[in-house]
Formats: sequence, C-alpha cells, structure tokens
Amino acid sequence: MHDREPTVRSRELGDGLRRAMEGGGYHASGVARELGWSPSRVSRILSGKRGGSSHDVAAFIAVCGVRGDERERLMGLSFDHGPGWRVRHHPGLPRRSRTTLEHEERASAIGGYSGAVVPELLQTDAYAAAVLAGGANVPEWDAGARVEAVAERQRVLDRDDPPRCVFYLHEFVLHTPVGGSSVMSEQLHVLLRRSVRPNLTVRVVPRTAGAHPGMAGTFTLLDVLDFKRVVHLEGETASDFLETSAEVLAYQRVLDALARVALDDVRSRELIATLATRLYGAADTLPR
Repeated sequence: MHDREPTVRSRELGDGLRRAMEGGGYHASGVARELGWSPSRVSRILSGKRGGSSHDVAAFIAVCGVRGDERERLMGLSFDHGPGWRVRHHPGLPRRSRTTLEHEERASAIGGYSGAVVPELLQTDAYAAAVLAGGANVPEWDAGARVEAVAERQRVLDRDDPPRCVFYLHEFVLHTPVGGSSVMSEQLHVLLRRSVRPNLTVRVVPRTAGAHPGMAGTFTLLDVLDFKRVVHLEGETASDFLETSAEVLAYQRVLDALARVALDDVRSRELIATLATRLYGAADTLPR
C-alpha cells in the first residue's frame, strides 16, 4: 500500500494506536515484531501516512490489549473514507471531541469567526455555564464537567509557545446578555485583558457593517504543526473537519474578507470597553 497524505481521520487513528502501544508497554519495533511487520509499516500507520485496514487495526490493538469503548473507537477509525471527517456525538455527550482538543494543542495559529457567542477559548467559567444552561440538550448533572473542559482547553493560550490567534466576533455577541450583566461585565473585561496579549487579537465586526462575509456561520481555522490547515465546524450533534485545499482556501477567504470589514484591534477594544460599562456596568437588571 502506497503512502498518502495524512487525513484528520488517519492521524486520529495513528495517535490512538500510539497511545495503545505505549499503554501496552510496547515500542514500535516491539509491535512490528509481534505482528511480523516491518518497522516502517508500523511507523507509517502511526503517522497517518498509511491507512490501516480493519484487519491491521484489529491485530494491532489485540497485541496492545485494547478493549471496550476504545477498541470500538479505533476500529471505527479504520474505515477511512478520504479527506474530511464528520464526528457524530449524542447530544447528551460532551460536544468537544478529542480530535478538537488535539488539533488546538498542536496548532501554531488559530483563526475564526463567531456570530452568536464568545468563542470557548475566550469564555469565562460563568459565561460558559450560562451558555450551557441555555442549551436544549445539556444535562444539568454534566454542566460542571463541561465548564471544566472549556477551562482546560484554554490552557493552550497560556503555554510558553501559544498559537497566534485572531478571533472575529460580531457586535451582537457583545450585546447578548448571556447570564446577566455581572457575567457579561466579567466576560468583556476578560476579552479586553486577553486581547492585549502579543499572540492574541480580538476584532469586532460592527453592526453597521450590514451583510458581511461571516454570515454563513461560526468556524475555526487551525494551522496544525507537522500536518496541515484544518477547518472545524461545530454542530449540535456532530463536528465537521474539512481539510481539502479548496475548503481551507474558502474559509481563509472569509477571514481575509472579515479583516477588511471588522474594526481594527484598537477600535475593537474601545468598543468592548464602552459596552462593558454602558450595558453591563449597572446593577443586574437584565433577563437571564
């Protein structure tokens, strides 16, 4: 089987097999010896350059002793249908997949647009909790764990070599009183503090822009180290990862066009500060 360009799905499979291998106390050479494979064959599967057949994956995880849900997950990943991947999840389960987390952790740059809520990478705990409380499919018993998961994801912004980030928000995000005025006041002040970091930019698309390039919806574009650029779209019951050059280029064009209509970073901070005081500086009289 010839090498091919890794896909999101084949990389996910390779990462899972690597964890299984290490959890079973093996090195790649040991697995190769157990399976009668060449070391290069194991290396290519682990890197995603060679898709493992269901038979290959079953044999690999049997050697490593993988069972239960993780076995089913890895077997499902062995059916690679080419570029792009829809990760389906039950609406009652956590909405951020392992794939999302790992791509954020490996990203050298993150860009995106949100027209409804503050991006999770910038949310306060209180804001995240209020967003979850307003959802239709989030079990109350699971809300606390989900807020913790949001906070955990944000650690990528605090590492020694954080990704370069540019977040575009529509002004409506700042006007929507998620959780009430005290929650929004804290959230907007956190946006202000984070937006002065050298690696992070927040830009606001003003209401006066009218029709604008981001109206098709929220998305994130990640530049993943040692891989390629990937677009992430999040839905209520599934996450989509787009990776063909045409798809990535289309979303890069949206970001480029947003850069022409959004306020610059200085004027964006001025607007955020103004709204934080004007809308949310008084006592909490807004509906929750």
